[in-house]
Amino acid sequence: MQVTETVSEGLKRELQVVVPADQLEARLSQKLVDMSKQAQIRGFRPGKVPVNHLRKLYGKSVMAEVLQEAVDTSSREALTQHNLKPAYQPEIGLPEDQSEVNEIIDGKKDLTYTMSFEVVPPIDLKDTSGLELEKLVAEVSDKEVGEAIGRIAEQNKDYAAKPEGAKAEDGDRVTMSFVGTVDGKAFEGGTAEDVPLVIGSGQFIPGFEEQVKGAKAGDELTVTVTFPEDYGVADLASKPAEFAVKVSGIEAPVATAIDDEFVKKLGLESVEKLREMVKERMAVELEGMSKMKLKRDVLDKLDETYQVELPAKLVEAEFDQIWQALTRELEREKKTFADEDTTEEEARKDYTEIAERRVRLGLVLGTIGEAAGINVTEEELQQALMERVRQFPGQERQVYDFYRKNPNAMMELRGPIFEQKVVDHIVAGAKVSEKTVSREELQHAAEHDHDHDHDHEHGKTKAKPAKKVAAKKAADKEAAADKPAAKKPAAKKPAAKKAAKSKQADKAE
Repeated sequence: MQVTETVSEGLKRELQVVVPADQLEARLSQKLVDMSKQAQIRGFRPGKVPVNHLRKLYGKSVMAEVLQEAVDTSSREALTQHNLKPAYQPEIGLPEDQSEVNEIIDGKKDLTYTMSFEVVPPIDLKDTSGLELEKLVAEVSDKEVGEAIGRIAEQNKDYAAKPEGAKAEDGDRVTMSFVGTVDGKAFEGGTAEDVPLVIGSGQFIPGFEEQVKGAKAGDELTVTVTFPEDYGVADLASKPAEFAVKVSGIEAPVATAIDDEFVKKLGLESVEKLREMVKERMAVELEGMSKMKLKRDVLDKLDETYQVELPAKLVEAEFDQIWQALTRELEREKKTFADEDTTEEEARKDYTEIAERRVRLGLVLGTIGEAAGINVTEEELQQALMERVRQFPGQERQVYDFYRKNPNAMMELRGPIFEQKVVDHIVAGAKVSEKTVSREELQHAAEHDHDHDHDHEHGKTKAKPAKKVAAKKAADKEAAADKPAAKKPAAKKPAAKKAAKSKQADKAE
């Protein structure tokens, strides 16, 4: 094998690789010999098929396999030989002239191809032991615990039947059956039996609950509504509909006493155990916000510290991912860039800067992690996979199999774990002081950092306009969630519930 570096400009590299015809012939002959030991062809005893006969029958197809294997092997060896670390999978340029391809397959010509790529830029690591960081911490107060328990009680409150003839009021639970029609025809998912609805909960599409209010058990009524413009089912969006409703029961909420009997319904031993559990979960939530803020501070400092030449294709790929998510979000909400107080040109500039930041930080964190010997263990990866699987009740096996069979999908799980471990490594060696703040202050700091892009001009953080921030946040969210259907399947809802609820209610559920 002969390797020649034909391009070396900045981060760009191109290698020309030549695999001699005699090496290809040797690999082909060995494959045919291996085949002859197992081949079963009419007219020959099993395992006794002559190699020359196999060459006539399968020579070209086997040579195609040999060529693919030769490219895979020689490309890796070429990178090792020249001590090059590509920033992404190299682009392989194979011969396109058919006569040349035929000569290679016939063993009359060497295989010559090119590898084009950009290398990981050299990064001179800085000492982070003197890095000064401030960690915001907040304590869970007894008042907050009490309020949280109150919300739990509200969500788990009981209802008791109202007296005969009593009308449904705000807060009452109405049990009803209904048949929905559009243009006089019943639509899929518009029929349900014995569905509970709490008046004032906003659970059904706008206008539905208001017309049920005042009904009595045994009443039959017609509810007329119009599906929202942004309703999740396109065929129903903006269309007027009628629901033939029959009310079978009216119940009023019963005040819930926070006592041992109540907590036992939740599967706990005592009120004290409930308080401990709630406090622990709230503490975990606060610690998560604290770590989010601290991580952002670390990334900001790294972004200020390192000026790195970036592989253009990595930036382009990152920008495309962000941009596609953003434009999909704008289309879904039927908005334009003008609605976001910007222009497409300004938005492209802004999101190019965000893409550059992400790529730069990714390269820096990767280099720091490699130097520190940081790895993601199989146990950590398996735990992340199980957490992802649990997000899709009823589809666990489908999701699990998808990730285990797709290395790229597993890499998406590995990346955030590695990133957090590198950040933790930096924090462990830095000078970290703690500042006690209220829950509200911590939440504001965490959300403020999340909602701002931290583009830097002369080392200063530049916040974007509020509307632009909202679009960016939506784009980030969709970019993280935008996976093939098999990778992140959508959980199915009961048909009647899906048709009756508004899009907002569907999301909240």
